[in-house]
Amino acid sequence: MIKNVIFDFGQVLVHFEPSYMVGVYVENEEDKALLEKVVFDRIYWDKLDKGTISDEETMSLIKERLPQRLWDVADKIYYNWIYNIPEIDGMSDLLSYLKSKYGVRLFLLSNISKYFAEHSGEIEILRKLDGLVMSAPIGIVKPSYEIFDHLCKKHNINPYEAVFVDDRCDNIEGAEAYGIKGYVFDGDSEKLKKYLDKLLSE
Repeated sequence: MIKNVIFDFGQVLVHFEPSYMVGVYVENEEDKALLEKVVFDRIYWDKLDKGTISDEETMSLIKERLPQRLWDVADKIYYNWIYNIPEIDGMSDLLSYLKSKYGVRLFLLSNISKYFAEHSGEIEILRKLDGLVMSAPIGIVKPSYEIFDHLCKKHNINPYEAVFVDDRCDNIEGAEAYGIKGYVFDGDSEKLKKYLDKLLSE
């Protein structure tokens, strides 16, 4: 019997779209392309997710690759991206529905930076969850066995009573290797609702 539903963050609960985040502050197409490429380069964000690089170090490296005229806007983009992540249609309602109809516990498991973790209380959709596990503060990332083990031990979750929703197949494979049922999310919240209805009614 499923008693716990675990969600990834970016591309599951919210849209994480660098082009949108940059476009909030920049109109020039060439500048937008450069800022998107540099500010959101995985060379930094993978380290941010692991907690092995600071925001200050990241911004210093970013600025080395940008003309000085873009430094201020790069700061703006970097330190405000957490406010430029629109919710995916239907997901907030789905969280409320799962709570009210089934009484299941809801959790976040996300590869995400310390900066986000420090400001996570400002993200409205996360207030509907019972617990959050974010990679950078603990130095463990998905899809490792260890991060699922950490989540389950921290929140007293029986893996065989849990389902994990993520948009990446490798993360779902990691969950299933630990014993948690997985669902690869494709952006369709209604389809996910139907899946969870069936699963939670069994």
